[in-house]
Amino acid sequence: MPDVITPPPVEAPEAVVNALESSLILEPGGVQRSPRTRSGPRQPRWAFRYRLLLLLLDFLSCSVAGWTVVNTYEQAGSGFFDRDVLNWTALGILPLAWVFSLWVHGAYESRYLGLGPDEFKRVFKAIISLTAVVCFLAFTQKADLSRLSVGTVLPLTAAVTLAVRFGARKTLHVVRRRGRASQRILLVGTLGEALSVYRITTRNPNAGLVPVGICLTEPTAERASLPIPVFNGKVEPLDRVKQVGADTIAVCGARGVSPEALRRLAWQLEGSGIELVVAPSLTNIAGPRVHIRPVEGLPLLHVEEPTISGVGWLLKGLFDRLAAFFGLLLISPILGLAALAIKISDPGPVFFRQARAGRGGETIRVWKFRTMYVDAEERLAELLGSNETDGLLFKMANDPRITRVGHFLRKTSIDELPQLINVLLGEMSLVGPRPLPVKNEQFNGDSRRRMLVRPGITGLWQVSGRSNLSWEDAVRLDLYYVDNWSLAFDFMILYKTLFAVMKSDGAY
Repeated sequence: MPDVITPPPVEAPEAVVNALESSLILEPGGVQRSPRTRSGPRQPRWAFRYRLLLLLLDFLSCSVAGWTVVNTYEQAGSGFFDRDVLNWTALGILPLAWVFSLWVHGAYESRYLGLGPDEFKRVFKAIISLTAVVCFLAFTQKADLSRLSVGTVLPLTAAVTLAVRFGARKTLHVVRRRGRASQRILLVGTLGEALSVYRITTRNPNAGLVPVGICLTEPTAERASLPIPVFNGKVEPLDRVKQVGADTIAVCGARGVSPEALRRLAWQLEGSGIELVVAPSLTNIAGPRVHIRPVEGLPLLHVEEPTISGVGWLLKGLFDRLAAFFGLLLISPILGLAALAIKISDPGPVFFRQARAGRGGETIRVWKFRTMYVDAEERLAELLGSNETDGLLFKMANDPRITRVGHFLRKTSIDELPQLINVLLGEMSLVGPRPLPVKNEQFNGDSRRRMLVRPGITGLWQVSGRSNLSWEDAVRLDLYYVDNWSLAFDFMILYKTLFAVMKSDGAY
């Protein structure tokens, strides 16, 4: 499964978190406490209760939006509609229709709970469908509906629902970081495949996937130091599920499990309440590019080419330049103050122009505020032994070449703002892979693929740890962006960049 990139956690109030934990009645790991003794693993019920909570919140969100619009029209002196009819519609009928629309579009499915983009996408689809249905009924029944009221209550409903669901999701994340409200998964496969899935699932506890054991399908003498048991034998996965108390089996890759064995395992799990998921060997490909086409009972996995051209790409370029133009006008006082502070703190140029590799390997000169002393390049050789990264860039948490003003500029990411000039010139994008020095001979193999798009001021690397990332992780995130680019993906990264900048984690 692909990495789930989330913004730094927004802590929910302690009372709300405790109330949610109490309502879920969970043991550590998300297993529901049951007064009855049952054979087999106990089944988690946090998802069912959380869905009920969301359903109630969605109903109330629509009711609040409807009540607000009704009272606003009454205070404005509009007597065109019967007040009782409006109350019944706004507080009862419309909220029921709203909940039904959300349900039809999968907004209550457990696989999307806690995942912002997927969950919010279904809310948007639900409001579009409900608006279309209301307009269709008004047209066919020739109802005298106020276009202004419909155009107010439905967007307000969507806005309130998104805000409430955002708060519920952040509360769920806090509960999950405490080890609750999560799926307990048993990883099945070879050691290498299982360790790969283990690293991905444990990297983000907000996703709610907690590995509790590994069941190897191929015996190996290799040992892995893990906080969970690794079973190296021929015991059936279903028996291991009971042993570790898992509620989900995750088959990792295709090497260790044959199609026949996978089919038999699915049959065995029918009616047991234990979920079966498959982590395919095809990684770092997002859902919109993957489609299943069944042919005579054979599910063929279609992988579409990444879209790095066309109308969407033109809109991206237009948005980049407009945002850069107005952004430079808006932050010009900040740029002026930063330039003045640099000039006062250390004699030398205000800007540092460094050659970087742009789209297609073209050399571009990136605009940045100078954050180091003027002799920084000459002093680099004596500090190479203190490099804290394993890639092409030199990074050092307490680099003595950085000025006092430079530390502040880097911490707040103000030193990156002049790159809006590169965006305005079409050399860079607001969102894209990290611009790297022009050392083409060191761009080997897969890392050259990142040059298919323009480098960005921000990107997945910035919202996922910045300088705290290894070179391998940074390249992997850049390639994931190239392979799965979309306008919605860009907007999500821009949104998460705000949290990354405020947190300042990995900024040095």
